[in-house]
Amino acid sequence: MVTVFTRPSAATFQPLENQQLRIDFRIWIGRSNLNPSPGQELMHIRKTALALIVPIMFCGCTAQGNFDPDRALAVGLQLGIGALQLAFLDEETIKQTSRKAASQYDQQNKVAGPSSIYHKRLLNLTRGIRHIENTSLNFKVYIADDVNAFAMADGTIRVYSGLMDSMPDDQVLAVIQHEVGHVLLKHSYQGMKEQLMTNTAFQILASAGGTIGDLTTSQLGQIAYTAANAHFSQQDELESDAYAVRALNTMGKDPYSMLKAIRTLQQKLGSKGGFLSSHPSNKTRVEHIITEIRRSNIPPDV
Repeated sequence: MVTVFTRPSAATFQPLENQQLRIDFRIWIGRSNLNPSPGQELMHIRKTALALIVPIMFCGCTAQGNFDPDRALAVGLQLGIGALQLAFLDEETIKQTSRKAASQYDQQNKVAGPSSIYHKRLLNLTRGIRHIENTSLNFKVYIADDVNAFAMADGTIRVYSGLMDSMPDDQVLAVIQHEVGHVLLKHSYQGMKEQLMTNTAFQILASAGGTIGDLTTSQLGQIAYTAANAHFSQQDELESDAYAVRALNTMGKDPYSMLKAIRTLQQKLGSKGGFLSSHPSNKTRVEHIITEIRRSNIPPDV
């Protein structure tokens, strides 16, 4: 419950008595969680509140270093309105933001061109999976040593050449399907939504009635960087692993490739950096992948 206060004098605050304006809202979380528990609601409201308190404290300070409550109140109301608007962000706005952020990030990275062996290899691997469940997927390769890949809410999927150098095609495809899982299962969408809700620049833009087009290239680049290095929950990661197993099996490809990809990366990198660093323990992943393989009645690997 949010109560709006008036400020009749510089010394006192008085709530509206008979015309109290109360706005009751919920920040919905999860793909299908339309009735979040009180604990979940409280956790996300606290995140948003923390993101608002810090800029309010800074913006409430004068050039002399004194705290100005009037100035802080003005900033608080502005950001509060922005937070309310962001709480009800629609999916298309989030996808549009992801699309623009990805475009900016492409400019900040070296993208493999049409003549590149990486581009041709990726083109071959993703043939037949560029449009799934009414979602268009956009694949590109970044020429960099990072052993990683990431996905964004609009269907952007980027694979680093370092990862492609580390494993054969069947395992690269497994990693790609894992990222596709993040898109289709709405993990990337939810991650982007939560990022925007705690992004001060986006909050101020929303409170001023601005549009996505008003974001600067620097702000878009930062949004993309955060998305590219996002840490999903363990449950999200395990769900994407399971999706990859099922998708590979449906394609007629080796569903054990997801398992092999994890083992390949573990042998080459251990748990340091890249694709494995932001994911659950390898032992947990292996156990869940094997469970999914058995559930899908897939014959033992030979």
